[in-house]
Amino acid sequence: MKQLHKQSSANHRRDEEIPAAPTSPYSPKTLKHPRSLPRSINYLFKEQRLLFILVGILIGSTFFILQPTLSHLGPSESNSAIPRHVTTGVTTTHDQIASYSKSNFGPGKTGRIPVGIGNRRLRIVVTGGAGFVGSHLVDKLIARGNDVIVIDNFFTGRKDNVVHHFGNPRFELIRHDVVEPILLEVDQIYHLACPASPVHYKFNPVKTIKTNVMGTLNMLGLAKRIGARFLLTSTSEVYGDPLEHPQKETYWGNVNPIGERSCYDEGKRTAETLAMDYHRGADVEVRIARIFNTYGPRMCLDDGRVVSNFVAQAIRKQPLTVYGDGKQTRSFQYVSDLVNGLVALMEGEHVGPFNLGNPGEFTMLELAEVVKETIDPAATIDFRPNTADDPHKRKPDISKAKELLNWEPKISLREGLPLMVSDFQNRILNEDEGKGLK
Repeated sequence: MKQLHKQSSANHRRDEEIPAAPTSPYSPKTLKHPRSLPRSINYLFKEQRLLFILVGILIGSTFFILQPTLSHLGPSESNSAIPRHVTTGVTTTHDQIASYSKSNFGPGKTGRIPVGIGNRRLRIVVTGGAGFVGSHLVDKLIARGNDVIVIDNFFTGRKDNVVHHFGNPRFELIRHDVVEPILLEVDQIYHLACPASPVHYKFNPVKTIKTNVMGTLNMLGLAKRIGARFLLTSTSEVYGDPLEHPQKETYWGNVNPIGERSCYDEGKRTAETLAMDYHRGADVEVRIARIFNTYGPRMCLDDGRVVSNFVAQAIRKQPLTVYGDGKQTRSFQYVSDLVNGLVALMEGEHVGPFNLGNPGEFTMLELAEVVKETIDPAATIDFRPNTADDPHKRKPDISKAKELLNWEPKISLREGLPLMVSDFQNRILNEDEGKGLK
């Protein structure tokens, strides 16, 4: 034990004799080698990051330098197939810019119009676009250079009416019933979908009113969702059997709410109500047209409307069917006049409603005489009992459309009827050949 104690004491003395290492006056952090460049600059130079940044800046600068020059190039300079100014028959693309600015920024507000809005063509959907009026509207919109989407369930519409557009990259055809919702991205909606002749809308009256109500509701919902302008094709039938003659837009009508024609008459009145409620409550841009009797090529041969009935019967050498005493009156406009009125209304700044019709008034007997003169002077007339709720008089007052839309019909009945007759003769001939008739 003494020996161990001496050894530990000796070790302790040796430890005391070893001098302590001098302490550095600096902190250990300062012993690290200082960087030659700040960390951020060193980061940029690694893996060629600076090169990528410079290339991005160069590309962005080039776009902003060249973009004003390209936007001022004419059609020939830019080798573009799209004309710089598209003639609409009503407005030019400069008016579309003004409309866009007004609708998106409001009065007293300023905003930048997106690049290229003045040069882009509109994307337009036409419900019922394979029908009689719809197909003629599609022709006009395509001719203007617009992209057109046709929605039709082919209840009364026919593919033959739009087959000449098949293969056109600016035309699309969708088989769809507007009673079911659909999602699209468009600028304008022309809502024409609904059977318009008594034979067709009486065939399934519940379906007719569903088309007027649910179809219109779905299209208005689409217009609200995507900010599109919406045009409703209503009808002179909203006036019912009118007590006012001629009918102005301020007239509320005389309609039987429970009659055989109510599915169409009241359906269209409800559609107008929906359009105005969406306009007032959801700020949807709407336009309402009240269409009077229209005729022309592509009408259904046997749709029950008086002009198509008379023309088809005269060509087939059948008696002309007149219901009642033949003294009830109608006004007839040619389809191209109506199409021009619809486009004028859509491109204008007025909601409506607007009467679109020809104020020239004919009794049924007078119309029968015009058809006989045009087709077959030897044709006879077959009188039958009148149908329920058939209006006695129908004539539009179009002074509002003349003043605010600068529109009025140009083609008289005697000028337009031969064009329709030529189309009917070809179709009836083909129909008879298909049945093996001579």
